[in-house]
Amino acid sequence: MSQHAPSPEPESRDPATGHPRPPRREFKARGSFVERCAGCNLPALNCLCPYRVEAESVARVWLLTHPLEHHKPTNTGRLIRDVLGSTEVFTWYRTAPDEHLLALLADERYAPFVIFPDDQPDYAHRVVGMEAVAAARAEARIPVYVILDGTWRQARRIFRKSPYLEALPVLPLRTERLTRYRLRKPASEAHLCTAEVAAELLRLGGDGNAADTLDDYFQVFNDSYAASRGFEKLETPTPAMTRLLARRGIEA
Repeated sequence: MSQHAPSPEPESRDPATGHPRPPRREFKARGSFVERCAGCNLPALNCLCPYRVEAESVARVWLLTHPLEHHKPTNTGRLIRDVLGSTEVFTWYRTAPDEHLLALLADERYAPFVIFPDDQPDYAHRVVGMEAVAAARAEARIPVYVILDGTWRQARRIFRKSPYLEALPVLPLRTERLTRYRLRKPASEAHLCTAEVAAELLRLGGDGNAADTLDDYFQVFNDSYAASRGFEKLETPTPAMTRLLARRGIEA
């Protein structure tokens, strides 16, 4: 019986640019063989689904996400969308901006602010404070926090290589809060992860209930994922778990 060589995999192309992608290597990172919940993508040992609670906010969050972040189970941007159903998520491509994002940026109903540190003089004229968010609300416009979702290096590249962001006011996050993120090592404890940034912005902008809900949801994600890495089941609900269950009308 003759044997045929296996058919080559079809060429994969970037959906935004049409450029061919290199062949994907077999995924063998730590955690690749862990049984995961189909709903929350956390290890099934400590599923996040029972603690998912939605909240309302005046401000919106739009995530401009680096392509590599979408496949990382430790990405916290998705937590924002779980809590705030109005959240928009866009994939960043340097040469092919998302047309829907461009349309939203041009929509007069919204007052978008790109969240970025005010650490360089060349855009100092664009830097604003939270009073600009309050002014937008007073004008019946919807404040939008455009968060660059990626590593610090990726975020700086997105900021510098996206001409459609150049006209937006830059809103630095000013907070004394230090990161509690346990799943990746930050360059500095002052570098908050994406979900922490969103929660702090919501709190400072007057959306306290949404901020508290997202903050608790992030903490449950943080604790649950960290415990699962050590194959530990969280048997006793944490304070954040208890608060989220109470919001759902469930006793811990």
